[in-house]
Amino acid sequence: MEQHKAIFNWSSGKDSALALYHVLQEKKFEITNLVTTVNSKYDRISMHGVRNELLTAQGKEIGIPIKRILLPESPSMEDYNAIMKEQLLEINKEKITHSIFGDIFLEDLREYRENKLKEVGLKANFPLWKRDTTQLVNEFIDLGFKTMVVCCKAELMGTDFVGRVLDKDFLKDLPKNVDPCGENGEFHTFVFDGPIFKNPIKFELGEKTFREYAKPKVNDSCFKNVPDESLGFHFCDLIPV
Repeated sequence: MEQHKAIFNWSSGKDSALALYHVLQEKKFEITNLVTTVNSKYDRISMHGVRNELLTAQGKEIGIPIKRILLPESPSMEDYNAIMKEQLLEINKEKITHSIFGDIFLEDLREYRENKLKEVGLKANFPLWKRDTTQLVNEFIDLGFKTMVVCCKAELMGTDFVGRVLDKDFLKDLPKNVDPCGENGEFHTFVFDGPIFKNPIKFELGEKTFREYAKPKVNDSCFKNVPDESLGFHFCDLIPV
């Protein structure tokens, strides 16, 4: 079977990991890189706040090279689009045809991604699209994946949710207005073990912090339907060992 060359948009979290698992199982794509946006000021994964060293460890244990796209701390929509377009045009020189995402049901985000990729001659692929999020998160757990909650919206979830492993007890504790996959940006995770990893990634829990941000003007599901000019997040730092 002929494989298409593709990049995989890697957030470091659970939806990315499950989507990548299915892509690797199906063998329709040759994944050349895991592409991750990194906050250039703090040297951490954008929004998730995970240290760059742990991202490197994920790439090593998965066996696929990481390609980092560096973003300023608070990019405007114009800056974000310009940086992404420049990087995707560079990627497209390598005869890549597809860009793969772990998105599940946000129609406007999918449309945005498809339109931006079309500008640079790439096609989007969504392995988890329209699947039930309760089924997805239980499949993720049952497959043996392990993920740590590193960030959550303070207006919806308390500080006790960060620094926890996402397991079935965690799901029982979730507020009813929070999607079980956090698809509306309610929480974010760092995957450290599972069937796509050769070895588990080792780390220790660091301090918990609260941070407040001005609502960015980028097309990010974390800020979907948020009317306020700023919003708060609880974070738990993960320290490589």
